[in-house]
Amino acid sequence: MSSRIEQIIEEIEEYVESCKYQPLSTTKIVVNKEELEELLRELRLKTPDEIKRYQKIISNKDAILADAQAKADSIIAEAEATAQEMVSQHEVMQRAYAQANETVNQANAQAQSILDAATTDSNNIRLSAISYTDDMLANMAQIMESTLTDVGEKYSLFANSLKSCYDVVKKNRSELAPQVSQMQEAEVSDEELEYEEEE
Repeated sequence: MSSRIEQIIEEIEEYVESCKYQPLSTTKIVVNKEELEELLRELRLKTPDEIKRYQKIISNKDAILADAQAKADSIIAEAEATAQEMVSQHEVMQRAYAQANETVNQANAQAQSILDAATTDSNNIRLSAISYTDDMLANMAQIMESTLTDVGEKYSLFANSLKSCYDVVKKNRSELAPQVSQMQEAEVSDEELEYEEEE
């Protein structure tokens, strides 16, 4: 069963795949900023829960070891009780000692085997959780890096386009400046002529 974070990452990938390319480009796409930000926001909110989940799995290592230790202690106690019972029977004392030692040795070997298996299992769970979390964070970092690069390129294109428009406007005004000056001088001359006629 996949985690919600994996589902969100798949949704982001599907969304990016569904976006249209920019005009005259085969690599740059047009994205809906709000929709992408919503997916990233949910991803950011789910990440701590997912990490807590794997921390809980890791913390279960102590419980696994404690349970294994309890089983081992129970086996040893049972073996020692059996040994004591056998030793108490005088007619089979020698055989009881040998059998008791063998039982205790078997119990110790079985207990050690349980502890070793529990340690191996808990280490495997811990390594799997760490590896999965690292892969998940690597995917997030790659998506964020790609998004930041795309946004930076779009901002640069917008700034260059705006600068180009500004240069055109400035050039047009400089070309119109002599004509505006001539019109203003003509208006002043007309006003002076009208004033002289009134006198």
